[in-house]
Amino acid sequence: MPSYIALSYGDLALAAVLVLVDGALSLLLDLDIHRQLLVATLRMVVQLALMGVVLTALFRIVSPFWTAVAGLVMVGFAGREIVARQERRLAGFWAYGLGTVSMMVSATLVTILALTTAIRPQPWFNPRYAIPLLGMILGNAMTGISLGLNAFTTGLSQRRPAVEAQLMLGATRRQALGPVVRQSLRSALMPTINAMSAMGLVSLPGMMTGQILGGVAPAEAVRYQLLIMFLIAGGTGIGAVAAVMAGLYRLTDARHRLRLDRLRSPAR
Repeated sequence: MPSYIALSYGDLALAAVLVLVDGALSLLLDLDIHRQLLVATLRMVVQLALMGVVLTALFRIVSPFWTAVAGLVMVGFAGREIVARQERRLAGFWAYGLGTVSMMVSATLVTILALTTAIRPQPWFNPRYAIPLLGMILGNAMTGISLGLNAFTTGLSQRRPAVEAQLMLGATRRQALGPVVRQSLRSALMPTINAMSAMGLVSLPGMMTGQILGGVAPAEAVRYQLLIMFLIAGGTGIGAVAAVMAGLYRLTDARHRLRLDRLRSPAR
């Protein structure tokens, strides 16, 4: 007999009523977010249902090739989300490639580190462990990188006169853009810092709650949650620094000139 409590479709339907309440409040208060809420809910249901089917197959196959393919697909969709959250985007492939590559490298390195040191499944690429772990790290790195890049491109556009004045006075691009870079990285890491600060006293995170509901001892669930948060902090920090610093070099040139012509106009 399983130690967890199985959920029926009726249980899910009852909980989904709360989303309908949010939609009703949007209509009542004229918030105009009910359509977005509906689309987001439908996307979530379809995506999670498909992921359930895919994971069932991956767990049965246990193939390094298909595990890597699933990871690349996740990275690809996460990269698209990064682009969608930018007010001012880099022109050309850079709009998609810069954030995606930064996120892929940081999340992959951190995930492999965890699989080969702390968790050590057999084999180490076992999708039962690799895919959920990568998903948690990717999701948080995606948020951090998108916030960092958006703050960087927006802040640089707003502070253009001051930055160009410093460059004309002989400052290097890293010196002139330093304040914008630092503010962007603060924006990127603040959600992770806030989550870590409130964890335990204000909120019980999803993974820890799920493990406890599944019958895992609270002390063991705490250790796993700590591991996950350390990995998330590392993956988000590495990815955000890589993305913002790459953005710095992309929006300047070898002669230390500002190149905002490599940005698209603000998204409407």
